[in-house]
Amino acid sequence: MGDETTALVVALATENAELRAALAQAQELLIETAVDAGEMHARVDELQAELTKMLAERSCALLQDGGKNAVWINLTGS
Repeated sequence: MGDETTALVVALATENAELRAALAQAQELLIETAVDAGEMHARVDELQAELTKMLAERSCALLQDGGKNAVWINLTGS
């Protein structure tokens, strides 16, 4: 191999190593993001179940007193 070929091979090997390191970092970040997303999804499920339970309890309470003491909250923002 000539000096130019050797330099080219070294440059390509260096770039390859840098790209592999960047790929490894990106894969780590992707895994962390997937874990975070899974945890958030689980929390959303918990909150949805809690909201459903609270709405059911409120409905039962309103049915029991005929709605006399009902306080209605507009959740639509309008």
